[in-house]
Amino acid sequence: MAIELSAIHFLYVLFIIFIIGFMVMRRDTTLVCIIGLFAIAMMATGSLSGSVISIFTGLVFAITELLPTILIISIIVAMSRSLTMTGINDVMISPFSRLIRTPGLAYWIIGLLMMVISFFFWPSPAVALMGAVLLPVAIRVGLPALGVAMAMNLFGHGIALSGDFVIQAAPKLTGDAAGIPVQDVISASIPLVIVMGAVTTICAFYFLKRDIKSGKLTASSYETTDIGQTSQPTLLSTNQKRFFAVLIPILFAIDVAAMSLLDLQGGDATALIGGTSVFILILITLVSHKSKGLEQTTDYLIEGFQFGFKVFGPVIPIAAFFYLGDAGFTTIIGDYLPKQSNGIVNDLGVALASAVPLSKEIAAVTLTAVGAITGLDGSGFSGISLAGSIASLFATAIGSGAATLTALGQIAAIWVGGGTLVPWALIPAAAICNVDPFELARRNLLPVTIGLVITTIVAMFLI
Repeated sequence: MAIELSAIHFLYVLFIIFIIGFMVMRRDTTLVCIIGLFAIAMMATGSLSGSVISIFTGLVFAITELLPTILIISIIVAMSRSLTMTGINDVMISPFSRLIRTPGLAYWIIGLLMMVISFFFWPSPAVALMGAVLLPVAIRVGLPALGVAMAMNLFGHGIALSGDFVIQAAPKLTGDAAGIPVQDVISASIPLVIVMGAVTTICAFYFLKRDIKSGKLTASSYETTDIGQTSQPTLLSTNQKRFFAVLIPILFAIDVAAMSLLDLQGGDATALIGGTSVFILILITLVSHKSKGLEQTTDYLIEGFQFGFKVFGPVIPIAAFFYLGDAGFTTIIGDYLPKQSNGIVNDLGVALASAVPLSKEIAAVTLTAVGAITGLDGSGFSGISLAGSIASLFATAIGSGAATLTALGQIAAIWVGGGTLVPWALIPAAAICNVDPFELARRNLLPVTIGLVITTIVAMFLI
């Protein structure tokens, strides 16, 4: 049966164009998405009150879908705050400082350690966990502060965040928008993340080493800063810090083993990490703060939730709009699409396939471009639902590659907007390293661009 495109389909496409246009102009898209949700509901129902209700229903639907993601990030931030306040993070990272003997070792050790920590804690907390301890060590062996910031950015905000294999916030957003399982997105993203990560970090190291050798970059301009020096070492004894510094990695290693042995994926894997983080938070707080442990646990959780909703506040209305493209339409607005419809995005994909010969090469380039554009707002997350929706549309048109295209759009969006290119997203790492965020963005531009080009070419062969 032929797919009949209605005015609702065209209005949805029109608002996607508006959203992309606002992103290119570096303007916020939240209001555009809310207006789009209202306009589509108005066209579908013809009811003013029903359309107003749909705005709220859409936000509720989006929050319901995103709540596990918001919760896990909030809990992890709360736990990382307790590690910083007690000084446990210093003990966890300090053994690696003994391995740092040259600028090259400093770059790769800091980068790889940042990547591993970011998989479990997310990059923003990981910057605070690492920066104050390893930055002075790197400076002493000759790696400029700018090089340290690049390593933390590219490995943490780039590799770890774009794959997001443990917390799974990014693949959850893109997978939902594309209408495919989270695990499919993760599996498809693994080779792309490896290619993107390897190309970008090697290129960045080459340019960094070249400029250090020529004298363009030196460590002499670095001034010691107390940013991030918020630990209170008197809360725990040295032996207690060492105990927790060993216990915490062991607990997370057990989680990873359990995920493999018990075949825990998606929400179950996230819940395991979240529950472990809560356990660690409570244990550390009760031991360190003693009689004030009950109240301090709540304070840490409040800080974590404030961070979580601050990060995802702009994402919720944007996600609400893009959920209309799939199963969310019926829940948010009602059963107003044509009977033969399989969802707005799928309908558009089928229509596109019959009207335009779309190749996998064009699809891959387009997804990279869309991902990069959505990252211009500086969050890396607010627009990846758009990448997922367009990936689903193109995959339907060419008949394959939904997971690969979704992963490609996700990687492009997060590498650009998650903290490697957009200056205002670079501020945490730039502040810790006491460097100019615009200079850091300029330094990252060429390696990340080369990485995106090569990763896009690889994706063409995987579709």
